[in-house]
Amino acid sequence: MMKFAKLPGLAAAFAALALPAFAQDAAPAAEAAVEAVVEAAAPIVDKGDVAWMMMASVLVLFMIIPGLALFYGGLVRSKNMLSVLMQTTMITAVVMIIWVLYGYSFAFGGGTSPYWGGLGKVFLSGVTPDSLAATFTDGVMLPEYVFIAFQMTFAAITPALFIGAFAERIKFSAVILFTILWVTVIYFPIAHMVWDASGLIFTWGAVDFAGGTVVHINAGVTALVAAFVVGPRIGHRKDNMAPHSMTLTMVGAAMLWVGWFGFNAGSNLEATSGATLALLNTFVATAAAIVSWSVVEVIFRGKASGLGAASGMVAGLVAITPACGTTGPVGAIALGLVVSPIAYIFVTKVKAMFNYDDSLDVFGVHGIGGMVGAIGTGILMAPGLGGTGDADFSIAAQVLIQAKAVLVTIAWAGIGSLVLLYIVKAITGLRVPADDERQGLDLTSHGESAYHA
Repeated sequence: MMKFAKLPGLAAAFAALALPAFAQDAAPAAEAAVEAVVEAAAPIVDKGDVAWMMMASVLVLFMIIPGLALFYGGLVRSKNMLSVLMQTTMITAVVMIIWVLYGYSFAFGGGTSPYWGGLGKVFLSGVTPDSLAATFTDGVMLPEYVFIAFQMTFAAITPALFIGAFAERIKFSAVILFTILWVTVIYFPIAHMVWDASGLIFTWGAVDFAGGTVVHINAGVTALVAAFVVGPRIGHRKDNMAPHSMTLTMVGAAMLWVGWFGFNAGSNLEATSGATLALLNTFVATAAAIVSWSVVEVIFRGKASGLGAASGMVAGLVAITPACGTTGPVGAIALGLVVSPIAYIFVTKVKAMFNYDDSLDVFGVHGIGGMVGAIGTGILMAPGLGGTGDADFSIAAQVLIQAKAVLVTIAWAGIGSLVLLYIVKAITGLRVPADDERQGLDLTSHGESAYHA
């Protein structure tokens, strides 16, 4: 009994001797816990996301040069081939410079205005290799430089699209001046309104995953206004103005399709399952639109043409752009099947009815295709149709929001472009002299020729 009576005292003694050891073990554990909390709160920059977004940015550039340049170049007459290449190239270069100087700030400058981003990031003020931009996942970030580069390519391709409306007859100086004014007054504000968290259209809950309103409706409506203001080409509806090289047009269209994966899947901002959905939708919606356009041509013309296949390809790409991240693949196929007949009617019937010379059908394909895609997004987001909407998603409510976004874009681009075109007309004039137009813009505007006899 006496032996056991001593045990509590011995236990206390051993506990006292062990306290320093426990304290030594507890200190690293506490430090590790603090570090874990700090790491959990710190933003994550994933190398895979960064690599993907760098590649996506390059793919969108590939869409412009050489993709769009060759697509448009093949569609004009041979005497104007280089003028289209030159306009596309110079627009890309000029807009890139403007984007860095003030465009990024106007669109994503961090301001609280619903209409523009403010002056906070003019000349990329405050942007460093260490500054970050948000993605769609909380806590996951991108280097701001790669976000700037990606959005810069969107800003560059959009004004390059509308040159197809007045191809073969406009002054080179007018194109460049109009582009500078247009991105400043129209593109940057619309980009802010749609894609920035403080933007007017964004706060409504409108969905434009990759640019249906910002890029395609914006450029398409501008193209329609410009076609009326600039006027038709000499010999319009009288002379043969068929594409001079469907080979180059098909090559350019194929390049557009490849580059469009950067456009659509890149808009996910991360290399995640969301990007894979946009990727697949960009495949199947485009395929469906090609088939649909060709079927319509067989019905109305008796033959399916290469020009029709290329037009359907672009129409499908345009339509799926706003919907690619929120629509299921079957819905994407349906959208592709629907857009081509609608665009075909505008390209062949409506244009003839109103007798405007949208040379390369920018409004009929991009403008109308963008509207179909924007409204279709509101329908195909429904989870019952395979979309990514919530369980309580309302098609009617979302379609109404999408329609409001479309109407604001149409009004902003239409009225703004009309005013800007008359400003440019007063400063430089819009059209080349009639003799220069007949000779071709390659020689008269640039002093060179695409082809030699």
